Amino acid sequence: MAKAVIEKRGILVLLLCCGLLAACAGCKGRSESTDEKTEFEIDKQYERGPLSVHMRVDKSKLTIAETLLLELEAVIEPGYEVRMPKVDKLLENFGIVDWDNLGKKLDENNNVTSTYRYRLEPFLSGKYEVPAFTFEFFDVNSVKDKKYELSSEPIEVEVTSLPGEQLKKLVIEDIEDVVEMPQEASLWWLWILIIVCIAAAAVGWILLRRKRVAKLIRIFKPAHEIAYDRLKALVKENLVEAGKIKEFYERISSILRHYIEHRFDLRAPERTTEEFLAELQYTDVLSLSDKKSLEEFLTHCDLVKFAKHSPTTEQIQQTFDLVKEFIEKTKSDESRIDVTDNLPEKKNLEAEVA
Repeated sequence: MAKAVIEKRGILVLLLCCGLLAACAGCKGRSESTDEKTEFEIDKQYERGPLSVHMRVDKSKLTIAETLLLELEAVIEPGYEVRMPKVDKLLENFGIVDWDNLGKKLDENNNVTSTYRYRLEPFLSGKYEVPAFTFEFFDVNSVKDKKYELSSEPIEVEVTSLPGEQLKKLVIEDIEDVVEMPQEASLWWLWILIIVCIAAAAVGWILLRRKRVAKLIRIFKPAHEIAYDRLKALVKENLVEAGKIKEFYERISSILRHYIEHRFDLRAPERTTEEFLAELQYTDVLSLSDKKSLEEFLTHCDLVKFAKHSPTTEQIQQTFDLVKEFIEKTKSDESRIDVTDNLPEKKNLEAEVA
């Protein structure tokens, strides 16, 4: 009898503990939800028919070393479907560092909520706009499949330069890799992908069994991608932090000269600054403002390399920003360079064939 009473009391205590844990979890969930709602400084809402859209950014003012969090949330009524905008196609003054698809959720009215978040990086300081985005939606039961649109408004943000104290502790941030954009969710493509992977594995196994000679495929890359890779390598060497200012200027000058040669077919690396600037006057591949910027950049680099000029921390940052801005402004996918001989994969293939 006493044993049964003790067991009942133990079960009762266990149930009370479970209830307390559930209540704490609920409190934590509410706390996190509240924090999430308050992390955006700007929250604009737009509505049309069955669609309601929120466009949010976490701050209206940031430094060039910070990132901007953009959230797009679409709530659509049952019986309709919404297509989220292609953010990467509309951004001009920002790059996408990272993105996250938070998935689709149902609310108490069976409305479907789709949320995407993007981490944006500003290219330069100044006042810019996060552009307006257009959301398409349609009635899934409509035979005509007529599409409707709901457009947001641009949001103005200000990007400031680094304060003086931070400039003294300058660390040039690395250039982020290209971020893949989200695709429309579906089910059938997964089965196709599995079948293709199995077939490819089988064919590859057969080919490796029958043939050991690997054919080298020539690899071509746009001039601006080559320049970006070299800038990334330069940043990782931390020459500025090590006090090797002259070597930093020699490297960044060489990067821009080779980019100009690859992009515009001008023999910049083999010529002196005077010879190159003289040739530049007779070509029309660059605007007058770009020619002026190049002249100032090359003259400043020569002062550091040959006249023992000691640039300030702010001048070093401006030099790096000028190269990055010039490449971004003049880049083109049509100017492609054969980089096959520089790939480590080539040496592995040649060794395997031998």
